[in-house]
Amino acid sequence: MAINTSAHEFRAKDFIENICETLAETGLPPHLLELEMTETVLMRDTEDTNSVLRALVEMGVKLAIDDFGTGFSSLSYLKQYPTDALKIDQSFVSQMINNKDSAAIVSAVISLGINLRKRTIAEGVETAEQHALLLALHCDEGQGYYFSHPVAAGEFATLLASGITSMSQAPADMNY
Repeated sequence: MAINTSAHEFRAKDFIENICETLAETGLPPHLLELEMTETVLMRDTEDTNSVLRALVEMGVKLAIDDFGTGFSSLSYLKQYPTDALKIDQSFVSQMINNKDSAAIVSAVISLGINLRKRTIAEGVETAEQHALLLALHCDEGQGYYFSHPVAAGEFATLLASGITSMSQAPADMNY
């Protein structure tokens, strides 16, 4: 389960405590929770940020940098913070077929992820052509209308039961 985390939530004094309580209440194993944070969240107060991220990792929670490439952070953060994934912003994905610069950025982020042993997740995948290019570039995961429009809870359970774990397993006619 991936959840976007706002800067306000992340900076709250009881953030770690709230995560622990929520995991205990829901029974969700920590390794099945992935918290997504933007570069902006990570750039503020790096010492405190690093201690919170390390505490989450020690709990087993996964971490992803959301909208990667749209902020002004330094690449040194990729080395400094214990993140598991890079999420490629939909602004690059949506233009990568017709814009060489966007395609180059998507390719570079995927290559960076591969070399740093971090999962790459493309946001905003809407066409078979985008899906095919992302597969060819070895992107690990995708999100977007190509796979499914938003679904109700019962339909989501069916989606989970299908066992799809990567982009290469997603059928082109997936309809949930």
